[in-house]
Amino acid sequence: MAEDYGWVPDGVDITVPDASRVYDYALGGVHNFTVDREFWHRAEAAFPGAALIARANRAFLGRAVRWLAGAGVRQFLDIGSGIPTLGNVHEVAQEASPDARVMYVDIDPIAVQQSRSLLDGNPYAHVIEGDLRDPEGILYHPDVLRLIDFSEPVAVLTVAVLHFVPDSADPAGILKRLGDSLVSGSYLVLSHAGPEPTPEGREAQERVRKLYERTPTPVIIRGPEQIAALIGDDFELVPPGVASATDWHPDPDEADDPPQPTALVAVARKR
Repeated sequence: MAEDYGWVPDGVDITVPDASRVYDYALGGVHNFTVDREFWHRAEAAFPGAALIARANRAFLGRAVRWLAGAGVRQFLDIGSGIPTLGNVHEVAQEASPDARVMYVDIDPIAVQQSRSLLDGNPYAHVIEGDLRDPEGILYHPDVLRLIDFSEPVAVLTVAVLHFVPDSADPAGILKRLGDSLVSGSYLVLSHAGPEPTPEGREAQERVRKLYERTPTPVIIRGPEQIAALIGDDFELVPPGVASATDWHPDPDEADDPPQPTALVAVARKR
């Protein structure tokens, strides 16, 4: 029997695992259901390094936002933001600059609802329901245009979301359309599932990929060259380029963290 929670929006199917809720549970969040938790436990059993990858990805997000704030960026458009957990973008950005503006976008109504509750009373952070595959629907949304000034630099974050966009949906074209709306000096931030470096790891990863095929959001594995091609020529990669999440500007206390080659990340500056 499906769980009955009063805070679940009408029309949301909580009998099927959802990628954002699974990720929320992997990071220790509470906005998830039995089906999501059971799915994550199956994924961990198939691929024991899955939890480390999730945490490495989240740590990269925080470092990237701090790096961008240090570079003078004061506007963040976080597409595929998921369910708010500790160390979310507006907390990190507004710690560096209290007037930093953050627009969250997610396709999951639960993520949007929980974000609205969290952001209540924060004039510089907002959330809308939107789909990365429809960038114009995001860029021209009235709430986005009220908060984000596209005549000034903006950091567009696509963290742990592009590996749910198949080639048939033209992810490179999506990023190009987003990039066309940005002024020079803006940034694109992404993280993406990459291939395991060993045969044993690839076998485990394939087991997880097959699990995701049973959900509405199958996972696509792409290597560094494919990810660089998605970013395109309108952006210049910030050193070290496409890299493991643990290798992208690690904090001193993270220097000894085990490498996570399957969590590939990049930050790129609009030319």
